[in-house]
Amino acid sequence: MTAQRVVLARHGRTISNVTKALDSRPPGAPLDELGLTQAAALGKRLAGHPISAVYASRATRAQQTAAPVAAEHGLAVEVIDGVQEVFCGDLEGRADHEARALFDETYAAWWRGDFDAHLPGGESARDLRARYVPAVEAVRDAGSDTVVLVSHGAAIRLVAAALLGDTAETQYVPNTGLVILRPTAGGWELEHWDEAPPITGDVTGGGDAD
Repeated sequence: MTAQRVVLARHGRTISNVTKALDSRPPGAPLDELGLTQAAALGKRLAGHPISAVYASRATRAQQTAAPVAAEHGLAVEVIDGVQEVFCGDLEGRADHEARALFDETYAAWWRGDFDAHLPGGESARDLRARYVPAVEAVRDAGSDTVVLVSHGAAIRLVAAALLGDTAETQYVPNTGLVILRPTAGGWELEHWDEAPPITGDVTGGGDAD
């Protein structure tokens, strides 16, 4: 039994998003009021899809976002390891200009193909892929129809690029944005990527670690 598609969904908004704090260590910040509204809307958006399982990372915000989706289908949220945000290490919790600049510099290096660049005391893109790709493959292999995995912005973008062979053009994933992947005989293909509004104050155009 194999899932027909895997929907990677980013969690709803948190106060860390508002303040641009680097928030990667679970349980992390919960959803704020807007985030809860976004999560409810995501549940309605996916209500008509044949979803067989709903997964979330160990972060509170991911589980809160997954809950309305699961409820629409009479399912429980299954919490799994390996899909948390790329670990920010020494930058965890910081929102100052220096920390954001260091994160943006490392994030940009990953998109230039330097997957071994890493955050101070934190993870590299290669580290993220090593733990996240097997988790996606596991939910694919255990599922049927459509499975939903609620995770985090930078992690989703990095793992989607890896699964697509680093050939697809990727972009910032907005709060409760979706990246839909379809398993194929040779790997994966991109079915849909939610567009996002322009990002201001972020030179990478998508480096939120949350």
